[in-house]
Amino acid sequence: MNKRIILTASFFGFAAVALGAFGAHGLEGKISESHLETWETAVDYHFYHTLGLLFLATFSRAKNNYIKFSFVTFTLGILLFSGSLYLLSTRAVTGFGNPSVLGPVTPIGGLCFILGWIGLFVATIKNKG
Repeated sequence: MNKRIILTASFFGFAAVALGAFGAHGLEGKISESHLETWETAVDYHFYHTLGLLFLATFSRAKNNYIKFSFVTFTLGILLFSGSLYLLSTRAVTGFGNPSVLGPVTPIGGLCFILGWIGLFVATIKNKG
């Protein structure tokens, strides 16, 4: 197993649980219902791709460049997609997160997620095991 992937996934897993709990208990009544739903979407995708990272660690002995690619794109996806949604949904409270800047960042993060899954698909096809 790849220690770097597991450490990254562990950190992201911790962060997803903490941010999910914060959204459920700390943001309720402080941001609009639609922004709370956006926060929940960010947490969901954060979790899905944290689990995807853990799965990538099972391929680590293959030394496959597609697995490295998926690791990088899943990580960027979590940071860009979920990160931008976290900031956008709490803008009313924090005053941080310009929608004209962060709005285009979200789909770039989504594209990173898609590319990561394609990388995993190709890695699986090329795996000789």
